[in-house]
Amino acid sequence: MKQNFLMALDQGTTSSRTLIFDRQLRIVGQAQQELPQYYPHPGWVEHDVLELLESQFLSMEQALRSAGLQPEQIAAIGIANQRETTVIWDRTTGEAIHNAIVWQCRRTADYCEQLKQRGLAEYLQTTTGLIVDAYFSATKIQWLLEQIPGARERAERGDLRFGTIDSFLIWQLSGGRRHVTDYTNAARTMLFNLQTLQWDERLLREFAIPRAMLPEVVPSSGIAARCATPLLNHCPIPIAGLAGDQQAALFGQNCRQPGTLKNTYGTGCFMLMNTGGHRVRSNNGLLTTLNAQTRPGQPSYALEGSVFIGGALIQWLRDGLRILENAADSGKIAATVPDNGGVYLVPAFAGLGAPYWDMYARGTLVGLTRGTTREQLIRAADEAIAYQCRDLAEAMRQDYPHPLTALRADGGAVGDDFLLQFQADLLGIPVERPVCVESTALGAALLAAEAVGFAPAAEIGKTAKIFTPQMPPEKRERLYRDWKRAVERARHWAVD
Repeated sequence: MKQNFLMALDQGTTSSRTLIFDRQLRIVGQAQQELPQYYPHPGWVEHDVLELLESQFLSMEQALRSAGLQPEQIAAIGIANQRETTVIWDRTTGEAIHNAIVWQCRRTADYCEQLKQRGLAEYLQTTTGLIVDAYFSATKIQWLLEQIPGARERAERGDLRFGTIDSFLIWQLSGGRRHVTDYTNAARTMLFNLQTLQWDERLLREFAIPRAMLPEVVPSSGIAARCATPLLNHCPIPIAGLAGDQQAALFGQNCRQPGTLKNTYGTGCFMLMNTGGHRVRSNNGLLTTLNAQTRPGQPSYALEGSVFIGGALIQWLRDGLRILENAADSGKIAATVPDNGGVYLVPAFAGLGAPYWDMYARGTLVGLTRGTTREQLIRAADEAIAYQCRDLAEAMRQDYPHPLTALRADGGAVGDDFLLQFQADLLGIPVERPVCVESTALGAALLAAEAVGFAPAAEIGKTAKIFTPQMPPEKRERLYRDWKRAVERARHWAVD
């Protein structure tokens, strides 16, 4: 059979998805399985690892079936994954020693405070480009080794492996033959040196993490492994594209030039600006991270801002408050009222990410009156997503003196016209919605395509609609000032 198709695995926080593209980059098959999250204590977030695998593998089978294809017709597989989420498993059995600890989890916040008190914050930022925060993998690994009986002894004997979700999927798909990750995922562990592009020995000592647990780091585009699983008829399909979901989206949005900017509106929101070969150190709460690496020895960097609660806020309105029947209706309902009625919702359910990095912030609703309506509350939630992204853009303007000319948007919420128009109004620049809104999966597929010489016959990065600013500047700034006031009321709330 001719291998004319690319398979992209998009393993996210709330779902596992598989998309299949043809040579024209058209989606010919796709499937999605929801993935539960578990909250054993306030601020703790976990996945059942078996449920995660089952959801991803089931979506692969369903995507092939929906496309009417056999595994033999797949030229290569690309993987994009939720980053920082941590799994430790037995190298012989492949069984995880505990549930996966999700990137949103706050259980190691106190340990992060100890790291700051030990004076490690400066070294960590200089070396890894990251802020000391429970968001990243290193403290999650340390927690698992300390809290799971016998884990540290097993790790020191070389019996355990650590990985972000990409590593765990590859281990399973390759029949336990390959333990790898790519540069973009390694860069999110708080253990990877951005200058040497190696695991940092001092940080391994500081966190007491055995080097043998860690995966080999490989380029984002290149044959990292071959499948060896009955799931795919034992076809040795090359796994040839690897990237954390946000870097995959940057690649899929064709943000290849310095100064290009994208924002993914997913469970969280993640804004990345390509800074090329220039490794910019942030002085305004952003992260320095690696772009998908397609040329060995030629690193490319980005500035990133992370919002922990984006689309998850709309899910909360639906599932938690039950004031919204369908998440896709939020923008339509928000547009039925002329304004938010003075209501601001700060969704600091898991603390605040960039640019505040406040692990003790909590969700806050301010400005309520007896006349506040359901529609205004829903509008305040939709607006809160855009306000948080304005925070990120402001930090980028200060860190990188490159004019912001447009924002390329992707992710599950880009079908919300109200949100994208409000975002353009708040930023004062156009917001572009691409023809292919599946930028994360597309990026993973393109990275795999480059590695195996599969040349898609289509232009990347076409724009479907442009939202241009309509709001008067004075109104924009007044609204944003009130948002900043609301944020201050949410900060440090959970400090004992």
